[in-house]
Amino acid sequence: MYKLFTLALLLPFLGYNQGFQVNFQGQQQQGMGGAGTALPQDAAILFFNPGAACFHHSNEINVAVTPVISKGTFLEDNTNEVAHTTSPVGTPFSAYGLFQLKEESKLKLGMAIYTPFGSTVEWEEGWTGRFALTRLKLLSIFFQPTVSYRLTKKLGIGAGFVYSYGNVNLQKDLPLQDASGEYGHAELSGSGHGFGYNVGLYFEPTRHLNFAITYRSQVNMNLKKGEADFTVPESLNDKFPDGRFTSSIPLPSVFTFALGVKASEKLAIALDANYVNWKAYDTLAFDYENNTSSLLDTKSARLYEGSIAVRLGAQYKITPQWTARLGLAFAMTPVQKGYVTPETPDNNRLNYTCGVGYSISEKLMLDASFLFTQVKREDTNLETGLSGKFKTLVFAPGLAITYKL
Repeated sequence: MYKLFTLALLLPFLGYNQGFQVNFQGQQQQGMGGAGTALPQDAAILFFNPGAACFHHSNEINVAVTPVISKGTFLEDNTNEVAHTTSPVGTPFSAYGLFQLKEESKLKLGMAIYTPFGSTVEWEEGWTGRFALTRLKLLSIFFQPTVSYRLTKKLGIGAGFVYSYGNVNLQKDLPLQDASGEYGHAELSGSGHGFGYNVGLYFEPTRHLNFAITYRSQVNMNLKKGEADFTVPESLNDKFPDGRFTSSIPLPSVFTFALGVKASEKLAIALDANYVNWKAYDTLAFDYENNTSSLLDTKSARLYEGSIAVRLGAQYKITPQWTARLGLAFAMTPVQKGYVTPETPDNNRLNYTCGVGYSISEKLMLDASFLFTQVKREDTNLETGLSGKFKTLVFAPGLAITYKL
């Protein structure tokens, strides 16, 4: 029986990876539904398309933050009990520097720092799913030095090397009671790193039409010295010894085909189509330093599927100082039936976005965006047996400052 408790503990550890990418890497692009791979407008193009960065004709620094406010509820099937999340505000951020060695140079150099995965999910005390999860905190930061080169007046290529660092803290209750009726508790924490790359191609056949293809590689976050802490009845201490564990977290590759249309001097339209290879997340494995009959190394099937996202956005230059943006994105979930967990009860979703830009001067600009989405999912988890209806509302206002050197 203890083996089942242990398996239930381990399964949610990578739950943040369940199709819950943090797509907040550029405020102008966020206002346009997350599209912009074929529109080099600001230094955030270092993330969206290294091959297009050489077509952005200014040296600049761009920093941004997007507070994410998430409200979740869960209606349990058997008891009709309702639980709520008490998650704090998340703060995904990005920072970009884009430079050329001389004026009109074909070569651009850049540095991108961004947070593609990261949040805190926390459920109220004593909720019905406390044996699946009570709290999950994740932080990941990607560092990407980048080179972009304009081969011709119409064609550019670029590549960025990615180093990733991340840490995670997972907590949940255990269905083991002491003499006073208190349940046991488990906490898994650790940090890891990985490597990858981001490459892109940009083609501008006419002054009104742009095409782009990019590929962001899979990054395997290797966690080598995780710490497992168990609070259990004294009689079971030898069954659940504290100690270290190792694991590997696959962050999937992303292939993007994009189209940019400059309909006029004032109007631009962007369309991005992403394929995310979530199939890389098919198995969840843990290797414990201290094994017992109850705490065994595990390999558990996740069986995620590749997913597609389509992002469409437009911007209109109202005046020389003001720009307005609107966007819509549809993203398919990679999470199959039977594998939904309370940290990211993912489903197909529509993201609604808007944004505005203001030029304070020739060198200083402000960009703001706002995203709203709602996700509903009903499922019974095959491993934990948690069954019910999840509902999540997400509000994400963002702000960026750009300074042209």
